[in-house]
Amino acid sequence: MSAINCLVITSLYPNSIQFRHGVFVETRIKHVHKSNNVNINVIAPVPWFPFKSRFFPEYSKLVDVPRHEIWHGIYVCHPRYLVIPKIGMLITPIFLAICILREIRYLYKRGCSFDVIDAHYYYPDGVAAAIVSKVLKIPLMITARGTDINLISDFLIPRKMMVWAGKVAKFNLAVCEALRQRMLEIGFAENSTRVFRNGVDLNLFHPTAIDETRQKRNLQSKQLISVGYLIERKGHHLIIEAMASLPGYQLVIVGDGEWREKLESLAKKHGVQERVKFVGEVPQERLPELYSRADALVLASSREGWANVLLEAMACGTPVVATRIWGTPEVVQTPEAGVLCNERSVQGIVEAVQRLFVNYPDREKTRQYAEGFSWQETTEGLLALISEINRSNLPQ
Repeated sequence: MSAINCLVITSLYPNSIQFRHGVFVETRIKHVHKSNNVNINVIAPVPWFPFKSRFFPEYSKLVDVPRHEIWHGIYVCHPRYLVIPKIGMLITPIFLAICILREIRYLYKRGCSFDVIDAHYYYPDGVAAAIVSKVLKIPLMITARGTDINLISDFLIPRKMMVWAGKVAKFNLAVCEALRQRMLEIGFAENSTRVFRNGVDLNLFHPTAIDETRQKRNLQSKQLISVGYLIERKGHHLIIEAMASLPGYQLVIVGDGEWREKLESLAKKHGVQERVKFVGEVPQERLPELYSRADALVLASSREGWANVLLEAMACGTPVVATRIWGTPEVVQTPEAGVLCNERSVQGIVEAVQRLFVNYPDREKTRQYAEGFSWQETTEGLLALISEINRSNLPQ
């Protein structure tokens, strides 16, 4: 049986300039690709920006993103699409669909053909993919990731567009049951929805050797780690404020973003700058060492579909403290995994951290817990789903 040709469409995908951007989507795609049953091409559009400017550092990065590249063995296209600030939300799916259709024509000229479209993130990506699916008559599945369904669906027109896209798609996937339930609430058909959770790469994320430095440090202080973009919804500011009430702890913050200076100023304001270290954005390969050296990961997000950093930390033997949101209770289910905050607040974080260390779990058991979330089951299910979609589109 010949391999199925799958086109992945998502704006959430890493590139040589933004190597951590959408890495959770890439990880799933890599596991499907490794099966050798599916040939994959990726179209990962980026917003068009005309020039570099020190006044727009984040947008300036987009200028350097290559139009085409081989990224970890997969051919990835990065066409540009127009984003109009403030007024563009309702028409962005149209601009996105146009740039994707143009890129597909380019791929057709290179001899590519596609049996299935696998789209990630419902708005605008999933809606644009649904337009492409209708135009080219290629069957489609779309995966909801979190904010697309639990936040953007609060807006009437985008919600109607997402529900329409859900009717176009053969299957509508969610990364956790809480997200699937929200999809049903806003009008998705139950018989087309499935849960396919993210897994964790147990070969990459594993405990690293713990040296004398950590053992000596543990006698005097505990180290917390917070990983994610430096933006409001990730809650780094709450953890920094909590440090004022956690004198026996150090904090390592991994990530970069627009709140970097604000968070550094906040640490100084609360007098904890000597105990808070910013290491910036790091390659995924460095994370296991950072997780392993920490005593706990703290995730204070206001919104998460399925937070991959939780399982990454656990796979390294590091228990977690996390806010009780969306799919997180589906990840943190036992004391070996960690604890959930009773509320998303400074005091809620302080209380949860203290509660974790009163009954600190065995790190080997934390690793064993994470082993129950390997990619194997999810990958096998996705391969079966892709095959089913492909068979349904074959001529009878």
